[in-house]
Amino acid sequence: MQPISVKPLVVFDLDGTMINTAPDLIDSLNDTIALRDLTPVTFDDLTHLVGQGARVMIRRAFKLREVPIDDTELEQLLAHFLEHYLAHMPGKSAVYDGLAECFDRLEAAGMQLAVCTNKLEQLALPLLDRMQLTPRFAAITGGDTFAVRKPDARHLLGTIERAGGDPTRSILIGDSVNDIMAAKNAKVGSVGVTFGYSDVPIAELQPTRIIDHFRQLTPELVEAVMAENAA
Repeated sequence: MQPISVKPLVVFDLDGTMINTAPDLIDSLNDTIALRDLTPVTFDDLTHLVGQGARVMIRRAFKLREVPIDDTELEQLLAHFLEHYLAHMPGKSAVYDGLAECFDRLEAAGMQLAVCTNKLEQLALPLLDRMQLTPRFAAITGGDTFAVRKPDARHLLGTIERAGGDPTRSILIGDSVNDIMAAKNAKVGSVGVTFGYSDVPIAELQPTRIIDHFRQLTPELVEAVMAENAA
């Protein structure tokens, strides 16, 4: 465990927050369900399930096509999905506009960065590597790093600990209910982004603040979110 730092820590979700991964997730899903001759699904079919894990997406695709699937077949299809996704990474995935400049601003202000994603480590780590983002982060945790995952507070708090941060000097940036609830459960301030994969307007989840573009994520906003959360 690293020593606690007084530096502010900005923790980012991955899918739908830092990186638009949906095109590649949907491509891998459709390649997978084609093994059972299912009609392809679209992003609109699964918007709110992107970022919830491949198992959930596969189950939902079968449900949409009204085809049953048991746990054994699910695991077999999951293995195919993971193989396809890894082989084509990063594919069409792209960082959201303004992310690099946002990182530069925060780091120049003495802030640290981390990643807390429900994406499996075996997918998250190589994706960040191949997009040359890994060196930016003091810690990266996935959905299988701990025994729990977002919205459980312990996933976020464990990430903060690994980064050498202090929960009272940390915030979470995310796009979904899992992110905002994890922050609330951990008593950490949050910033919701409007451009992610939530199935409800981000305002309904009541993050501390909301942004429409990374140009709005400034050191001043980070400090304001921490101060508001501590009040």
